[in-house]
Amino acid sequence: MTKRSLGSRLAEKTPQLVLIPTLVAAFMYVVVFSLWTLWISVSQSTLLPNMAYGGFGEYAALWQSKRWVVSYQNLFVFGALYVVGSLFIGSLLAILIDQRVRFESVWRTIFLYPLAISFIVTGTVWRWIFHPQTGVERALNDLGWISANFDWITDRDMALYVVIFTGIWHASGFAMALILAGLRSVDGDLVKAAQIDGASMPRIYRKVILPTIWPIFIAVTVVLLQFAIKTYDLVVALTQGGPGVATTVPAIVVYDLMFQRGQIAQGAAAAVMILVALAMVIVPYVLWTNWQAKKEGQRHG
Repeated sequence: MTKRSLGSRLAEKTPQLVLIPTLVAAFMYVVVFSLWTLWISVSQSTLLPNMAYGGFGEYAALWQSKRWVVSYQNLFVFGALYVVGSLFIGSLLAILIDQRVRFESVWRTIFLYPLAISFIVTGTVWRWIFHPQTGVERALNDLGWISANFDWITDRDMALYVVIFTGIWHASGFAMALILAGLRSVDGDLVKAAQIDGASMPRIYRKVILPTIWPIFIAVTVVLLQFAIKTYDLVVALTQGGPGVATTVPAIVVYDLMFQRGQIAQGAAAAVMILVALAMVIVPYVLWTNWQAKKEGQRHG
């Protein structure tokens, strides 16, 4: 009887016990390392860590750096167009597939395929396509169109949009998958009622279905914003942050300061600023989801 009682208690505690290593690792990775980075950013560290307090001078020096300011501006442009473009293309693909098209599983696989490819591979392949010596321009020249010019990846004004286009190509399938799941979860009675009222399908999607799944759009937006803020390998593989600083993003500046220039404190300050940007996205979303959960609990209670 005692053994059975002990076994039942162990069975009840097993999920918590299994989660302990993950929680410890997450605490170390998120909390401890974040606090350590924060302290390094206000220390006197240069080539090697120096734990002596040095004040907030590195933050001031960081924001006086033209390269850092440009990288943050690039992040805002990239993040806005990347999220909007991915949501638009993903929504369009989801609506098209929601029409119960033939070979639906094949189309879903094709559109999701980019998500299975790493950012390094994605950036490398699209660099070949966009580069004048190996891509579209070279192909057009070989076909006899000698005056063809397609050098966006080497153009300071267009290079960032090459990165945005590539990012959208990579993320649209992810947005499509989640939005399609939302579309399939909408109550069919709502659609039938709208059809009885004489509404066309475009109007039904615009006025009935899409507003119903707006929480999914918020969740997708939050995830895509995290991708955008942490973008590093895609830009490195595609443009190396160039030409000049035209496509430099904050993560590239962090790597350069810490591992190329040996300015650990300033690199840590840049990393903290990225963490702040992530917190500005994640914290409001967590508060909103908790508020929604409490609201639902009160409604059902």
